[in-house]
Amino acid sequence: MKECKEQSFDASRYLPDFLDTFDRISGTANFHGMKLLPQMQTIAEIAANLLELMFPGRCGHDRPSESLSEILLEQMNRVCSLLKSQIFLAYKYENPDTEECILMERTEQNLRELCLRLPEIRLSLKKDAQAGFDGDPAARTVGEVILSYPCIMTLTIHRVAHELFVMGIPLIPRMFNEYAHRETGIDIHPGAQIGASFFIDHGTGTVIGETSIIGQNVKIYQGVTLGALSFPKDACGMLIRGTKRHPTIEDNVTIYSNATILGDITVGQNAIIGSNVWIKENVPPDTMVVLQEPKTTFRDLKLKKD
Repeated sequence: MKECKEQSFDASRYLPDFLDTFDRISGTANFHGMKLLPQMQTIAEIAANLLELMFPGRCGHDRPSESLSEILLEQMNRVCSLLKSQIFLAYKYENPDTEECILMERTEQNLRELCLRLPEIRLSLKKDAQAGFDGDPAARTVGEVILSYPCIMTLTIHRVAHELFVMGIPLIPRMFNEYAHRETGIDIHPGAQIGASFFIDHGTGTVIGETSIIGQNVKIYQGVTLGALSFPKDACGMLIRGTKRHPTIEDNVTIYSNATILGDITVGQNAIIGSNVWIKENVPPDTMVVLQEPKTTFRDLKLKKD
């Protein structure tokens, strides 16, 4: 049998055509030659440290020799140090001609603002965890919710990402929430405003759009979509960005699995939205919306065989 000698593959003959695509779309999808960009790997590291900051010991970093204040200070410094580098890179990417000292001052101001908001974020997350325990009979303890429920990871990341989004920081908020989406299957745009005591049961496939507003004590299940009904365009046919196009969900609303709620509409307080419904108009307060129950037929398979 003839011996087959392995040779390295030569891709040089294919390079010119591929290189031509970079020339034709330069500036829109080409990062070559630019300075360093924010990295998803670092975003993931920040996310893990945020969880440890909000719930010390959650990630297994037990340090009994240190006081709580020492642990929190160490975690805050770690989060801020990593976040500082990523925010600066994001600003540099979007403002390549701006002096770096100006971008760094803007970055440090953002970090100061975030640190001032951390207590409020922490209190909201505690209420979220309690809502998870109160709303799920399968939960044994609040600690179990914090340690294992995907909604807590998602909301920890989202509540920080939302603050960064409000500050106008480019790239980083969306990278945070896409990381959470990848890890949990829950897709929440960082622009969405979410009140405290929010619980997503199971969570897989949940989508919450950019301009959604969710009140206090709201519970939703897997597969729920709070989406846009249409995308308004200007006279040139370009999408108009930033307009209110997603639902407002008022306090004490429950939305069951696979419900789809679209457009700039309001679901009034205390409403209950049943599974699999499709809603495009306002829902009054204290209203239940359900699909008409389908008819179920049972057939005796033994009779068919006889």
